[in-house]
Amino acid sequence: MTKLEDRIAAFSKLGTLFANFCEFANTKEPIESTDPWISRINEASISANIHNGWFTKENIHFCLDSWSQLLTEKELINWFRLYNSTPLNNKNIAIIMAGNIPLVGFHDFLATLITGHTAVIKLSSNDKILLPFIASYLIDCLPELKNHIVFVDGKLENFDAVIATGSNNTARYFQHYFGKKPNIIRKNRNSVAILTGEESKDQLEALSEDIFRYYGLGCRSVSKLFVPQGYDFEAFFKAMYPQQDIINHHKYANNYDYNKAVYLMSEFNILENGFLMIKEDESYGSPISTVFYEYYDSLDSLNKKLAADEDKIQCIVAEGLFKNEIKFGNTQHPSLTDYADNIDTVEFLLKTSQN
Repeated sequence: MTKLEDRIAAFSKLGTLFANFCEFANTKEPIESTDPWISRINEASISANIHNGWFTKENIHFCLDSWSQLLTEKELINWFRLYNSTPLNNKNIAIIMAGNIPLVGFHDFLATLITGHTAVIKLSSNDKILLPFIASYLIDCLPELKNHIVFVDGKLENFDAVIATGSNNTARYFQHYFGKKPNIIRKNRNSVAILTGEESKDQLEALSEDIFRYYGLGCRSVSKLFVPQGYDFEAFFKAMYPQQDIINHHKYANNYDYNKAVYLMSEFNILENGFLMIKEDESYGSPISTVFYEYYDSLDSLNKKLAADEDKIQCIVAEGLFKNEIKFGNTQHPSLTDYADNIDTVEFLLKTSQN
C-alpha cells in the first residue's frame, strides 16, 4: 500500500496541473507551454467535447478549475484529519460512474485512492476520456498507483464493495446485483431553491449559475423553485437574462424547442423567455431548459415537505431560511466534505478497510 502522504502529494500535483492548465487555456494570446502534460490535458478536454457535446470547453474548464481549488495539500490533509481511523486493509472498490457532467465520479475515485484502496472503475460511455487521462498523470506522479487503478469494460468482478451512481431504475438493478456487498447506491436527486420575493438582483443572478451550469444536468443543478403565493416572476426572469447565450448551444436549443412544443400541445401553462421555461409542477426533476416551480403557504409547511422529501433532494439553495442551505450561486462549488446524498464516502471506505 502506498503511503498516505504520497497519495496526497500526487493529488496535490494533479490540482496544480488543473490550475496551470486553466490559466494557460484562459490566456488571450496563445503561448507555448513547457509542460507536456498541459498539451495532453488540452487534447483530452477537446476529445471529451467531441465525444459528448454537453461537455463544452467552458464547462470542462470550470470543472477542472473547481477541483484545482480543492486538490491542495492543505485541503486534502485537513479533509483526512476529520477521521479518527486509518486504512487497515486494501480492498477492491467497484465504482460505477454516471456521465451527466464532466468528472461527476471523480470524488468517489479520489476518496477510494486516498483511503488506500484499489479503484475498479466502470466508466459511463458519456464520460470515458477525462478520468483515464487523470489516472495516467497520477501514475506518472506515483507509479505505485498503477496497481490501484483498474478500468473495466465488461463485467465487474473481484471487488469487495461497490459505489454506484445512476437513475432510480438502474439503482434497482444495482441493488439486485450488488446488494450482498457493502455498498453505496445512489438514485436520482435534484436541487431546489427557496425564494421569498425579497431576493436581491445579485442573488437571483447567482441563482442563474445554479440553474444553467452544466445545462442543468447535474444533481446539484437547481431544477425546482419554491415560491410564495402570488410571487411575481418578473425579477427572476430579468436575472436569468445574462444566461441567454445558452440557447446558442444546439443540443440545449433542440431540447428547448422539443419541450416547448410538448407543453403547448398539452396545453400546459408555462412562462418562458426564449431560452428558459418555468412550469408549475410538483415533481423535482425537470427536463432540460425547464425549471419547475411550486407555491408554498408558509416556510414552516415547506420545511416539513422538504424533510419528508429529503431522499429526493441534493441541495437546498436559500438565504437564512433552512439548516444546511447553500447560498445562491454555490451549488457547483462543493467542498471535499459535501458528500453526494449526504453519505460519507470516506467513512464508508475506512469501515470497509477494517473488515
